[in-house]
Amino acid sequence: MTDTAPDVVATLDDETGDHSMDILHHADGSYTYVVYIRDADDPDAWHARDGGAGQSYKTEFAAYSAAMRDVDWLMD
Repeated sequence: MTDTAPDVVATLDDETGDHSMDILHHADGSYTYVVYIRDADDPDAWHARDGGAGQSYKTEFAAYSAAMRDVDWLMD
């Protein structure tokens, strides 16, 4: 089996455009979310942050719900 990149099924950005969060759907059917922050020195570069990457969820809604609970700026 070859590893394939997950599909991005949703992207949410904060009001400033400096933070972003993707919900990912993986080949095994699981979902995760990844939070990104824009590089202050290179506005075209994004860096993944730790939150959420290690946990997988059975549904897109479960991943989204976890992100809403864990990512402060999503509730602003």
